Amino acid sequence: MATTKSAPAGRGGIDWAGLGWMFLFFWYFSGVTQALIWASGVAGSTGSRQALLASVLWLIPPLLFPGRTRLLAGVIGALLWLCSLAGFAYFLVYGQEFSQSVIFIMFESNVNEATEYLGHYFSWRIVLAVVAYGLGGWLLWRKVRPVYLPRRAALLASLLLFTTSVGYQGMHQLLKHEEFQVALDDFEKRIEAASPWQLVIGYRHYLQQLANMEALLANSERILPLKNLADAHAGQPATLVLVIGESTNRQRLSLYGYPRPTTPNLDRLRDELQVFDNVVTPRPYTIEALQQVLTFADQEHPDLYLTTPSLVSVMKQAGYKTYWITNQQTITKRNTMLTTFSEQADEQFYLNNNRDQNARQYDGGVLEPFSRVLADDAPRKFVVVHLLGTHMRYQYRYPQEFERFTDRTGVPDSVTDDQLPTYNSYDNAVLYNDHVVSSLIERFRATDPNGFLLYLADHGEAVFDAPDPEVLGRNEGAPTSPMYTVPFIVWNSPKWQAQQPRDFATALHRPYSTSHFIHTWADLAGLRFDGFEPDKSLVSADFKRRPLLIGNPQQPKNLIDFSLIKPKRSADPGNKFVQREREGKERPL
Repeated sequence: MATTKSAPAGRGGIDWAGLGWMFLFFWYFSGVTQALIWASGVAGSTGSRQALLASVLWLIPPLLFPGRTRLLAGVIGALLWLCSLAGFAYFLVYGQEFSQSVIFIMFESNVNEATEYLGHYFSWRIVLAVVAYGLGGWLLWRKVRPVYLPRRAALLASLLLFTTSVGYQGMHQLLKHEEFQVALDDFEKRIEAASPWQLVIGYRHYLQQLANMEALLANSERILPLKNLADAHAGQPATLVLVIGESTNRQRLSLYGYPRPTTPNLDRLRDELQVFDNVVTPRPYTIEALQQVLTFADQEHPDLYLTTPSLVSVMKQAGYKTYWITNQQTITKRNTMLTTFSEQADEQFYLNNNRDQNARQYDGGVLEPFSRVLADDAPRKFVVVHLLGTHMRYQYRYPQEFERFTDRTGVPDSVTDDQLPTYNSYDNAVLYNDHVVSSLIERFRATDPNGFLLYLADHGEAVFDAPDPEVLGRNEGAPTSPMYTVPFIVWNSPKWQAQQPRDFATALHRPYSTSHFIHTWADLAGLRFDGFEPDKSLVSADFKRRPLLIGNPQQPKNLIDFSLIKPKRSADPGNKFVQREREGKERPL
């Protein structure tokens, strides 16, 4: 009697269940962490979508070589598991998404720091979670089985899977951008949440940005110090604090007359503050604005940051120990310049290592390291605290307990129902920013310091401000006043005021651009040097009014005076500020 050999399961048709188990196995090593991030509200669903599409790629080898399915799946799965462990464990410890900023900190730490880190965060709970995570992958691997397709069908399916996973996006970016590097950067953004690309791309970007930063640092080291620097407070203990906000339009602060109580704590401190109400930023983007705020560059001399010392370098030359505490992302393509400034400081505290800017990374995290710096026994300290402030997306900028503005009370009628949640979330972000800034002031005041604290925002933000409620975000090509109006506040300690008596009353309403900020800071700090221009100091008796130039200084013919778009009073009782605005679009930080 003749016998026949049975065909492998699914050869008579597509084994959809086998294909599903195979995909679930490969997805597991990217999708679990991204699902936890999404479910916890730390970030949006972008990472989960990226993990879903990128995982499709790994189906190709088993479909082309079904006889070796278990071996291929095991090898690929082991690689994905190892590469995903860093992101999985990092989320368990910090509740954040792993990014190239974490890689930067890892490689910038020495062995002792790494040992202390592991000792501090070691937990059997983390170990058990990692073991369970690996066990889950192994159980799924046991479900993996060969899926047999006719050779031509397997090739066609592989082509389709490749196109779906990475091929379409790669080709789309190549056709969209003329420069290959730009296309590559955009393509990488669409797969970097998935394992192993999270590590591969993160490390490549780390090397790239590190090289850029080292070039900037090397250039800064060649810059000569200021000549004839004199300090009116030389030899005296002093602590000077600069707090840099983010995307905060002063017109939405009750401290500046906004009808909603968005700054209750600063309102209570009002009698202790010097509140300057006519200050604007030269540019509506963080890097471009701070490139002028923290250096001698300005709108008319935009490249001076390459040949003159930064504010950090000036304060070090004056004998201050310098600190940089930041809740901004550490080392991204956009933030390399900021990281370069921070690396010039003696000590750094990098708090935000999320891959995605749209993540719940609260500024309250700066308070603990700020207290540690204040307790440092260095007699003279200069401290920079860089906040994430009220940057888009606003709902990620504050904890749940600060979600107090939820209805239409105090909202102009021009704001539509669809716009209302965003409008309210911005005010809630301002409310939490008030909590952080006021807490910094109170902690500083509690040390009975000899010094001052200055808070300003890098730029503003248009958030459906009447009379053009469609305007949201920032766009230098279509400038609107909310994009440029920034808070500028000084708290002086009694000791400092006694040593350097100053009447601020005549200066509070002066029109001023933060492009000349370094001269104001030097004046407040009692510093004089060759190149100091007192007429560019907001608080100097020699102050000279200048055009408030805004726009791209690399295109000087397009620079305009901010007064041309200065806000007018509104007839709307729900919003006392009205701006002449045009359509704007959000630009990344």
